[in-house]
Amino acid sequence: MKTSVLLIGGGGHALSLIDVLESTSQFKIKGVVEAIDSSSCELVGYEVIGFDNQLEPLLRKVPHCIIAVGQIMSAKVRKKLFMKAKETGAIFPQVISPLARVASTAKIADGVCVMHHAVLSHLTNIGENTIINNKALIEHETIIGKHCHISTGAIVNGNVTIADECFIGSGAIISQGIYICKNVVVGAGTVVIEDIDEAGTYVGNPARRI
Repeated sequence: MKTSVLLIGGGGHALSLIDVLESTSQFKIKGVVEAIDSSSCELVGYEVIGFDNQLEPLLRKVPHCIIAVGQIMSAKVRKKLFMKAKETGAIFPQVISPLARVASTAKIADGVCVMHHAVLSHLTNIGENTIINNKALIEHETIIGKHCHISTGAIVNGNVTIADECFIGSGAIISQGIYICKNVVVGAGTVVIEDIDEAGTYVGNPARRI
């Protein structure tokens, strides 16, 4: 029997997430919860059934939910929605694409989405409400914190630690053993070869703060 879920958020990331959910046999999308200023009434055939300010009554009816908001410059909105839903007693399933490869010793927290062709190697540890996007590679013994977004095609090598609320852009490469502190944005294609100890945005090869 499929688990009914609400999608909280109806933007671009929600479309990618819907594709993953439709590829599994685990979930049935009951509807989309949009931002209060949205005029949308549906998203690729799924009804917008309410708004952010109606989360509590909606979650009483359908307690399982998935945060379908992505992040680039900040995890603020995604984290806020997660915490608001959590306070109402929401249940956050793990969503793992059947096309992903997740090692048997990988640890995945509540609300994590592992998308198509992503790879999580042995002894990886992924914090709650984190996105491992399509084709991302997370190598052995890497720890990724809460409310992070590891974007499409990013390569995170072994023994890396990425703290909470970070964004790693498409095609970025994080070298072996690197530490990245909280609230860091690593731009698309950036190559990180030294620890990052200061919050901010980093781009280039090698990475530099801007």
